[in-house]
Amino acid sequence: MIDIKLVRDNPDEVRRSQIARGDDPGVVEAILADDERRRSSLSGFEAARSEQKSFGKLVAAAKGDEKAALLAQVKELSERVKALDAAAAAADIELQTLLSSVSNVILADTPSGGEEDYVLRETVGTPRDFAAEGFEPRDHLTLGESLGAIDMERGAKVAGARFYFLTGVGARLELALLQMAIAQAVEAGFIPMITPTLVRPEVMRGAGFIDHHADEVYYLPADDLYLTGTSEVALSGYHADEIIDLEAGPKRYAGWSACYRREAGSHGKDTKGIIRVHQFHKVEMFVYCRPEDAEAEHERLLDWERQMLDKCELPYRIIDTAAGDLGDPAARKFDCEGWVPSQGRYRELTSTSNCTTFQARRLGVRERDPQGTGATRVVATLNGTLATTRWIVAILENHQQADGSVRVPEALRPFMGGLDVLTPVR
Repeated sequence: MIDIKLVRDNPDEVRRSQIARGDDPGVVEAILADDERRRSSLSGFEAARSEQKSFGKLVAAAKGDEKAALLAQVKELSERVKALDAAAAAADIELQTLLSSVSNVILADTPSGGEEDYVLRETVGTPRDFAAEGFEPRDHLTLGESLGAIDMERGAKVAGARFYFLTGVGARLELALLQMAIAQAVEAGFIPMITPTLVRPEVMRGAGFIDHHADEVYYLPADDLYLTGTSEVALSGYHADEIIDLEAGPKRYAGWSACYRREAGSHGKDTKGIIRVHQFHKVEMFVYCRPEDAEAEHERLLDWERQMLDKCELPYRIIDTAAGDLGDPAARKFDCEGWVPSQGRYRELTSTSNCTTFQARRLGVRERDPQGTGATRVVATLNGTLATTRWIVAILENHQQADGSVRVPEALRPFMGGLDVLTPVR
């Protein structure tokens, strides 16, 4: 949730953010009007309450007709107090609803526009020239099936479209990726976490995942619980309604979980293979830090993602995602996109988002003011992906050999029991 003080003090910044995202800037005027109505009603309520208390003393001292007249005024005043209290409460509900409808205010350097308006930050590595090597690259599904690593047909038989089995070396490859991610995270000081994949509505809402994208989330109405699409959701609620200690630096967690996404609106997109599926596994970094440290921490998360991609020996590029392609909680997001030879283009493998104070404000995560005033203030949250099932696509395709085998990246081999080559089984 955005800060009402930001809207009051710098409404133009919020308007610019709304325009950059392609959202309605008129919500700013509606928020300011509701805020003024709430404050006016609250001020009137407090004045009437004070007057009501004064009348109590007069009534106690009065007698006869004077007392009767005062009691009539007290009754009228009491009704006015109730009406003002109700008006203030209604205005506050309207204000909170409006504030909740506004996505996070983007940072100054975030590009404006939609999906194609990203800014390229860097390209790392060079895609292989398969033509020069004398063979046409196979796609990841063809490779996965020949290696006995991916079984889409039985996945669909058991669970429907966009489900799959990872079998044999496919299962080992995913586990190796996730274990390597956890090992790197622990070395960097992250606390590993196995997180719940079902959360309460207030946590899903607090993380910012059901305001505008509820149709993308699996919901269990009988239990009033949501299946999470990332461990970011559970980790954002981990310290909900707490005052945390950041004196020693950021709190960093690495969450391993299954993830579930309905992929609403993706009909006909990436239907082949495991690029866009309903269930996958992921190791997600999640950080609580001081707001003034968030941008530097964002760069650190990106660097940790780069380290994982380099270990997997993948060509990739880093883009600064445009505002219109950001999720609601993100003020800025960097995507690392790996090269997919069979498609001749880069596809997203990781992303890292700076959510500033948006999630923590909703979930009540605070710290003591470092200036020693004794007051509390909202902290910042950030997230970033270290490894996920989709990486198998890039690893299989980029490290395939002419005979249909796949070379295992050197850094992954210890997590694969020393296996250095995946060989076809059919």
